[in-house]
Amino acid sequence: MRIIENLAEVSDRYDAVFCDLWGCLHNGLTAFPEAVEALRGFRARGGKVVLLTNAPRPRSEVAKQLVQFSVPEDCWDTIATSGDSARSAMFRGVIGQKVWFMGQDHDQPFFDPIKVVEDPVEIERVDLEDAEGIACLGPFDPHADPDVNRVQFLYAKQKGMKLLCANPDIVVDRGDTREWCAGALAQLYEEMGGESLYFGKPHPPIYDLARRRLAELGELPGDGRVLAIGDGIGTDVKGALGEDIDVLFVTGGLAAEETGTERQPDPRALDEFVAKMQMTPTYAIGFLR
Repeated sequence: MRIIENLAEVSDRYDAVFCDLWGCLHNGLTAFPEAVEALRGFRARGGKVVLLTNAPRPRSEVAKQLVQFSVPEDCWDTIATSGDSARSAMFRGVIGQKVWFMGQDHDQPFFDPIKVVEDPVEIERVDLEDAEGIACLGPFDPHADPDVNRVQFLYAKQKGMKLLCANPDIVVDRGDTREWCAGALAQLYEEMGGESLYFGKPHPPIYDLARRRLAELGELPGDGRVLAIGDGIGTDVKGALGEDIDVLFVTGGLAAEETGTERQPDPRALDEFVAKMQMTPTYAIGFLR
């Protein structure tokens, strides 16, 4: 693993990047200017930027959110979301027709009609007692401990319901506030004996979607010419390694404390952290720049 100073130091080796959003390009409130310039520079050299996110929403909604966060359109080419990958599966009927929804009001576009699935299942949102499966986009209250859902999950498990997890992230930092994500609920459901289905990083479906999005832009890069960028050791790094993709680990996001990151990670703390996690990224950097 090599600690690098900036993306430009290694960018000539790659034709495309799969770049995470939250913790890399923005903090849930506003864009990181240095990260924006890094991606602009990569595109200026002819590279393609796929924003690869575990957001549980369609890419059109993520694009709108990027505008709110002041992320300019000229630093990316296309978007692949865990939400789109999970939506395709839901409309193919993987959790049945009648589903119980977990999430917040802004997650409603997840249920909008989809065009990429032939003969989609007509999804009906119902109360838990009438459901065949669970569409989990996140907690009802992102600040509440996932354990508050135990009673509902016990009922769902006894009924044999599958939980579709539209965002495998466990936590995310919105500014300085840490929030629970759908991945924490899916993890709890599995620990209770239920079955959770995942479609975002680190699982293969979202990487298949990212490659399709990249192919829409032109010829797919050859083996070894794609670089993943992310701050989640259990999502971004694990997923990239599983796909045999080089990965740049942004240590100043979720693992800032564990890696002793100020401007750059502390080398000793970083080595101890990746050894503990049993995952070694190709490169590391404090913040994308």
